[in-house]
Amino acid sequence: MPNPIRMKQLILNADDFGMTRGVNDGIIRGHREGFLTSATLMANGLAFDHAAKKAAENPNLGIGCHLVLVGGKPVAAPEEVASLLDSEGNLPDSLALFVARVTAGMIKTDDIERELTAQIQKIRNAGIVPSHVDSHKHTHAHPWVMEVVGKVAQRFGITKIRRPVENLRDSWDTSRGEVPSVSGQIVAAGAVRVVASRFGAIAEKYQLTCPDHFLGLAMTGQLGPAALGRMAESVEEGTTEIMLHPGICDADLAASGSRLQHQRQDELDGLLDGGVRAAFLQRGIHFISYRELN
Repeated sequence: MPNPIRMKQLILNADDFGMTRGVNDGIIRGHREGFLTSATLMANGLAFDHAAKKAAENPNLGIGCHLVLVGGKPVAAPEEVASLLDSEGNLPDSLALFVARVTAGMIKTDDIERELTAQIQKIRNAGIVPSHVDSHKHTHAHPWVMEVVGKVAQRFGITKIRRPVENLRDSWDTSRGEVPSVSGQIVAAGAVRVVASRFGAIAEKYQLTCPDHFLGLAMTGQLGPAALGRMAESVEEGTTEIMLHPGICDADLAASGSRLQHQRQDELDGLLDGGVRAAFLQRGIHFISYRELN
């Protein structure tokens, strides 16, 4: 007997909610005027309070935790997470430095646990029940970090998580005409696949559910209208998450040091484009948030 046809369900998640007011405003606009369904909130973001207020005003936007172990200040008391911090009290300033220090045993997993606990608690104290977790720079792809994330998520009753592993064929197809600007990111997406080899087993251990498919890693910052429209062709049966970074490029974003500046406006334009939305709907794709993932 043939297998029944499965529905195509799509989560469009914006990372970095809380980074700056411009990023927050772009995410809210992408939700209210476009087809963005979810966002993940940075507890150590400079515009956290503004984001929490916007979340309360837009209850249909699913809000998760964007766990941060790279960049910025900790949420936990510095003396409680000392191995995570540099001499100025900051989290590691690059993913490469963080991974090297974790792998070498220089960062204590207990300190990671305390920091992630503080971040989720801060989000809950703001009146937000997190729908899911993911992480800034995909640090939870590292198995030692993922083990801690699973433990903390289970403690807070969070049952959904991003699996940041992308089919590289989809990355290549989406990047048609833009290969020079994304080829390095495709290589990075391949590296994540290798590091995340134990991801599924750890997620199962902590009863964490993931979408069936993930898109957007290799095209980070490149999902303007044309590329986002092409991505509709890669959405398969089952559930898919597309990761996005929409925002409004303002002075605060320029001062933040984020490598994504005007690219955030391009991605917002993709979410606001009626033709792009139609490209997904014409393929029978249903938009959901992480709240509806089961």
